[in-house]
Amino acid sequence: MPVPVRERCRCRCGADAAVPQVQEIVFRNFYTAFLSVRVQRPGPGGPRRWVTCLRDHRLMPCPHTEEGSQDYFSLHRHQMLCDMDQVTAVRFILRQPSPVWLHFTIEELQIFPPGQKSPQKDFPSWLSQLSPPEQPASLHGELPDPEKVSTEVQQMWVLTEVIRARQAAARIGRFDVDGCYDINLLSYT
Repeated sequence: MPVPVRERCRCRCGADAAVPQVQEIVFRNFYTAFLSVRVQRPGPGGPRRWVTCLRDHRLMPCPHTEEGSQDYFSLHRHQMLCDMDQVTAVRFILRQPSPVWLHFTIEELQIFPPGQKSPQKDFPSWLSQLSPPEQPASLHGELPDPEKVSTEVQQMWVLTEVIRARQAAARIGRFDVDGCYDINLLSYT
């Protein structure tokens, strides 16, 4: 018997929310398993039409477990299936097939146009582009300047402190549903 899929639609619509070009979408997940993104653009004949730019992007590896449930995500222009120019509205379609999570959404949503720096662009390129294990970096001039590394590590430490400060002080009871626990989630000793 197939499990029913629950969907929610979160819209950013209207002339005041229009973003002509979208370079990057940054958000924090809250128990959403899959995300689809649709944008409204002018059609070839003039009327606006909705186009699907991202279909069923997986945010949680397994919808029934917590992995990826509260992670930060960044969707770049090159990941989209359609052109992200002349966008007048953006629609986010959230899916959660698991009955374990009663509430799911995305939070801290930010849409960046080209030219505007997102918070993730502050990371140094040598940290985001690690060399493959079969091609280790040689010690002949490929290591970054120690002073530069020191300042960038300090910036990373500040970012981790900001993220830690944003997290709730008390942990949420994540395995209970309406005050009850699923017997399959409990461990026996």
